[in-house]
Amino acid sequence: MQTELSRKLGVEHAVFGFTPFPAVAAAISRAGGFGVLGAVRYTAPDDLKRDLDWLDAHAGGLPYGLDVVMPAKKVEGVTEADVEAMIPEEHRRFVRDTLARYGVPEPAEGEASGWRITGWMEQVARSQLDVAFGYPIKLLANALGSPPADVVARAHDRGVLVAALAGSARHARKHREAGIDIVVAQGYEAGGHTGEIATMVLTPEIVEAVDPLPVLAAGGIGSGQQVAAALALGAQGVWLGSVWLTTTEADLHSTALTRKLLAAGSGDTVRSRALTGKPARQLRTEWTDAWDDPAGPGTLPMPLQGLLVAEAVSRIQKYEVEPLLGTPVGQIVGRMSSERSVEAVFDDLTRGFEKAVDRINRIAGRSGT
Repeated sequence: MQTELSRKLGVEHAVFGFTPFPAVAAAISRAGGFGVLGAVRYTAPDDLKRDLDWLDAHAGGLPYGLDVVMPAKKVEGVTEADVEAMIPEEHRRFVRDTLARYGVPEPAEGEASGWRITGWMEQVARSQLDVAFGYPIKLLANALGSPPADVVARAHDRGVLVAALAGSARHARKHREAGIDIVVAQGYEAGGHTGEIATMVLTPEIVEAVDPLPVLAAGGIGSGQQVAAALALGAQGVWLGSVWLTTTEADLHSTALTRKLLAAGSGDTVRSRALTGKPARQLRTEWTDAWDDPAGPGTLPMPLQGLLVAEAVSRIQKYEVEPLLGTPVGQIVGRMSSERSVEAVFDDLTRGFEKAVDRINRIAGRSGT
């Protein structure tokens, strides 16, 4: 599963694995792929430094990258407290009432409220980059479009390639104009923030729109046959996220959530604004149903929604309140029916890829390899 891009980056397989877990990122790189650590949850630079130290020590000297969430446009002078003050009391009451209806315990006195989505704020992302550029990262990916021009220049000065996710050909062209090196075509099927165009349609549109820039296909990919299909559509690799959630190296801190993922079918996800205020594919739960119910107050725009529900989501996860418990995940969750190591996932990917290539060779009248 090699392409021009994978050879350029010095990896055996053109499989780019996004994950919030350093152990998974390291295992992806060791298995011949390209591990990409998601940085959005690191609100303290020292925490990111600690995990990059671990990742660098366990990646076997193989390349890896970092994924940040940074808006292209900077908003000056806005603090988290300013944003908090914009949240209506009606929405706060809706959160309290929903948690009470399902018996979610209150946090202990003095207990930290859990992860806050401050990683979406530019100053936090810039502090992450100050740390990351002290490590031999080979790729910087941005999940909110093209990063600011000075960040692109800073990465290029260090020989770091820059990737950006796109949900349409129009977005992809803007990335090319901004000097992005790699475009990730993220289809409707993908977990997390997605647009409305399916991967099978989106990938060749973006390949044509940004040629000769390399494109990675994302969304609905979890088998070697699907990797082969992505390359046949013109992609130079695939960007996988959901499939790593049920690997043995992942640390979800929740046996209930792992159980729900393993039991879910491909129809058990929904694009909802419940988590961040932007449409994000995630497990459908009674929490997402409550926010999507027309009788409710509706979701707030980003970043208000994320700040509003951060403590609630932390409590739901801590106490494993199953009806409300969910996570961003793509439609490929229907294939994630057993816990496997990252290496076992790669074994399946390579075997499936070989079978797909042999099948096409037979159809074309060529002998298999």
